[in-house]
Amino acid sequence: MPIKKSELYSSLWASCDELRGGMDASQYKDYVLVLLFVKYVSDKAASQKGYLLDVPKGGSFADMVALKGDKEIGDKINKIIARLAEANDLQGVIDVANFNDDDKLGKGKDMVDRLTSLVSIFQGMDFGQNRAEGDDLLGDAYEYLMRHFATESGKSKGQFYTPAEVSRIMARVIGIGSATSASQTIYDPTCGSGSLLLKAHDEARGATGHDLALYGQEMDNATKALARMNMILHDCPTAEIWQDNTLSTPHFKDTKTGQLKTFDFAVANPPFSTKAWSNGFDPANDLFKRFAFGIPPQKNGDYAFLLHILASLKSHGKGSVILPHGVLFRGGAEAVIRKEIVRRGTIKGIIGLPANLFYGTGIPACIIVLDKENAGARKGIFMIDASKAFIKDGNKNRLRAQDIHKIVDAFTRLAEIPRYSRMVSLTEISDAKNDFNLNLPRYIDSTEPEDLQDIDGHLRGGIPNRDIDALENFWQVFPAVRATLFKKADRPGYTQLRVPIGEVKAAIFGHAEFTAYNESATKLFAKWKSANTPRLRGIAKGGKSKALIETLSEDLLATFERASLLDPYDVYQHLMDYWTMTMQDDVYMIVSDGWREAPSPGSSPSPGTSGRSPISPRASSSIKPS
Repeated sequence: MPIKKSELYSSLWASCDELRGGMDASQYKDYVLVLLFVKYVSDKAASQKGYLLDVPKGGSFADMVALKGDKEIGDKINKIIARLAEANDLQGVIDVANFNDDDKLGKGKDMVDRLTSLVSIFQGMDFGQNRAEGDDLLGDAYEYLMRHFATESGKSKGQFYTPAEVSRIMARVIGIGSATSASQTIYDPTCGSGSLLLKAHDEARGATGHDLALYGQEMDNATKALARMNMILHDCPTAEIWQDNTLSTPHFKDTKTGQLKTFDFAVANPPFSTKAWSNGFDPANDLFKRFAFGIPPQKNGDYAFLLHILASLKSHGKGSVILPHGVLFRGGAEAVIRKEIVRRGTIKGIIGLPANLFYGTGIPACIIVLDKENAGARKGIFMIDASKAFIKDGNKNRLRAQDIHKIVDAFTRLAEIPRYSRMVSLTEISDAKNDFNLNLPRYIDSTEPEDLQDIDGHLRGGIPNRDIDALENFWQVFPAVRATLFKKADRPGYTQLRVPIGEVKAAIFGHAEFTAYNESATKLFAKWKSANTPRLRGIAKGGKSKALIETLSEDLLATFERASLLDPYDVYQHLMDYWTMTMQDDVYMIVSDGWREAPSPGSSPSPGTSGRSPISPRASSSIKPS
């Protein structure tokens, strides 16, 4: 039987519990991810002829299982990993954790018991049986672990992970999904664990089938090792990941000119406002001519990374970079650089994100979208203020599926939405009032209208007419409902209820206009359900579950874009929540093993039912308008 994603996640987190106490999450991630890597490649090598990695004798996970209870288990696990590393040129990548460290893993029997339990947890997983090639089971598991490691590590050690939701936005707004050739390239100069780089790659591969070449540089050796493992687990073994300081010692250069190698696409989440950015080189005499627009402040490197990325893009190149909001409005040297960049038209857009999204900091950040193609003809910058679109997730904020979709839709369509997005002309940006200040509140007022209190109404009774008029979008759909509920008060400017306050809800729901509206919305859902039920009944072994949910959800969104009053993105979110909580496990099991083999023991649903209707009552009730 293949592994359910939910079961895999709980097993992986149980393995982390075995390591708590002797180290913090920034350290035990090295142990858990290495074991995950060894188990995965061992299973794949055993089940796939010609697997891309060589698992030598004495270098497999089965060899680790044979050590359970062995008093020298730690030292012998190190030797197994060393053999696997040597056979695949992965020294310094998978052999960074010391499994014989008694300071972290305990002494004597404590170490033996801890490592035996750890190996047992991974022993229960079988990645060789997961045949749904369209689904990145290991990638999802890796992402799950990285998110939790970053949360557990605290603010100072979360720099190795960019939230996947942000990564997806960054990839989509620069059009990686429209890549035209496998010869095109993606670059991340501060790649961390590689999650951002891989999300960009997945976007291209999912949309076009092209495997774009990946290039990343990372200053921290341990984090670079994570990135290298991540690339292999995601079937990107040819990705070039280099360990060094990108600003002082950029690795990727043109072999003919010695200048920076340029790329088709770039994504980056550099360290915010780093103070030591110029260590190791003289920016005033930069060999790569990155600072022609000006030299960033000595103790703030945000623009140093931005200028490096601009210099690393081809003449038609596109990039997206996460930076703190200060880059939009700070003065001094940064204002001079910002002015020059804006004048040249290389900033296509700015997306303001919610605060507290990132693990390394709680401050709000923005995505700067760069596009050199047709920069000279660019007449404006498209701005989005998405700072209020998120959900609380523990002690962090998180973008929902609907938030991601709305940002990308608005950006790609250049859709102007009140209090959310607009195209701002370069003329407005450069006028005397703004003087190239890009701070989003100057151009988008995202504040909600103030809730005005009418003291006279509170004291003497009556509802101010302005409060009733403010619901105009409802009265356009239910004009007669307004007359049913309200009548003029005995003084001008006020309204009073026609029905007792306890009967308002019944009066609305029982009104013919509301009944007609409810029927029209229900018909939209029924139309979507009818069109997509065959897709659900047609789920087959070897199918693509991610492609399925994308088809279902996109069709649902398109269907409800025609509904008045309902926010189609809210309806879309209901389906995505149900997919995450319940449906994806079921679909994944079916595409892995088929309808009859997937159900739990004791159940025998016929194909197309899986023990419940393909459009389950729970799913239907969760998104069906009432």
